[in-house]
Amino acid sequence: MSGVEKIRTKEFWRAVGAEFLATLLFVFLGLGSTIGWHDAASGTSPTPPPNSGGPPLPDHRVLISLCFGLTIATMVQCFGHISGGHINPAVTLAMLVTKKVSIVKGAFYVVAQLVGGITGSALLYLITPEKRRGTLGVCTVGEDINEGLGLLVELLLTFQLVFTIFATCDSKRTDLGGSASFAIGLSITIGHLFGIPYTGANMNPARSFGPALVMLSFDQHWLYWIGPILGAIIAGLLYDYLFCPDCCKPSPGQVIPKAQTGTYKEVDRDGPDSMQMVKRKKRTERKDPPPTREVLSTV
Repeated sequence: MSGVEKIRTKEFWRAVGAEFLATLLFVFLGLGSTIGWHDAASGTSPTPPPNSGGPPLPDHRVLISLCFGLTIATMVQCFGHISGGHINPAVTLAMLVTKKVSIVKGAFYVVAQLVGGITGSALLYLITPEKRRGTLGVCTVGEDINEGLGLLVELLLTFQLVFTIFATCDSKRTDLGGSASFAIGLSITIGHLFGIPYTGANMNPARSFGPALVMLSFDQHWLYWIGPILGAIIAGLLYDYLFCPDCCKPSPGQVIPKAQTGTYKEVDRDGPDSMQMVKRKKRTERKDPPPTREVLSTV
């Protein structure tokens, strides 16, 4: 469970490096969409970034939401096969609590994500003109929203994100189709479309910690840790132990590997609990499924 023996392997450090680079790019590109720029050609004033003295205009809210959502979908697609594509300390902690990653890997992932968030924020700070930086996307709660409500909003937004991750990346499911990375990106987009006016739609401690450290602005910063972490852990535990504890059970007609004992389980249509051990039948002259797999017949 500790995973100490993995530290000396190349795969371990490749995965940690992937989390660093993915978080760096995610924070850099996502925060970049919050910068307000003056359109000299049309003579319009710059769109106010979130939490910089005024609410973001609807079109700018859509821009920010799509940028964060598409960026996370791209990063998961690029780095998911290397590190799992967590790119979020809250996601890593949820995976740790549900025993999907070791303690050592989880700790290194969180450090890599935080350093990546800081680096991405610092790079954006360096390339952005001073008069355009604003708050650099530092998250604060919206007007007329107290810290308690902000905490609840962050908890719920992160809950739906992590529940989506667990549901779309569940290796025990046989009904999944499409792209898991795209589904996760949509979840991020939905969270931003709803949450920007409330809390800035953080859902990721690395995303909030990076600009907060660069701008030395830590007002209300605690809720951007507690809310996402609580929401992620609750989502992971509920999915694994309540909503999908038996998703590994085969359904009628499902193809499963043979047991080494020469028997296999046959599923009854009357319910998933109506199962019996059936002796393996001898193969006939007609074409059968490959010898390593057996098709479940229904009773």
